Amino acid sequence: MSTKTLLTSEDLWKIVADGSRYELWDGELVPMTPVGMQHAVIVARLGNFLSNYLNQHPLGVVGMEGGFTVRRQPDKVFAPDLHFVSKDRLAKEGITEKFADYPPDLAVEVLSPDDKASDLQRKVEAYLAGGVQTIWIVEPGTKTVTVYRSHQDVKILTADQELDGGDVIPGFRVKISDIFAI
Repeated sequence: MSTKTLLTSEDLWKIVADGSRYELWDGELVPMTPVGMQHAVIVARLGNFLSNYLNQHPLGVVGMEGGFTVRRQPDKVFAPDLHFVSKDRLAKEGITEKFADYPPDLAVEVLSPDDKASDLQRKVEAYLAGGVQTIWIVEPGTKTVTVYRSHQDVKILTADQELDGGDVIPGFRVKISDIFAI
């Protein structure tokens, strides 16, 4: 009987040093394929909205595809399309050159055409269990954003509504239709 060797966040850091892209699910490598143009444009657009707001209201930092260890033993390391980390958390945890050993305050995932609903739900569960306060799931196909603040606080926003930063990014607001205006 063979035993499977589970990888850690530190192992993953060494593996991706060559530019390859993976996430870590319970210690196992999961490849991340390049995204399509629509996906990339939506990530950049929403990232710009967040960056512009945070330049005027320095509440923390926004980034793209940064690695966050959301669980240890076995490790889960995710790289959300966008993330936000508050100034308070940065003061306590810092910005490392390697993967953060803490969860982001906000994780944003833009769905790709091949994403499976079951995988997405598992990821949302892992984010919530790992301490992520808010998750935005951006769905280009339906032009909606699903906001998770807990298992009980879930909202689906449509093109005629606004996405807000809630308690995580107070005062931030953007029209859903503006996120998808390509």
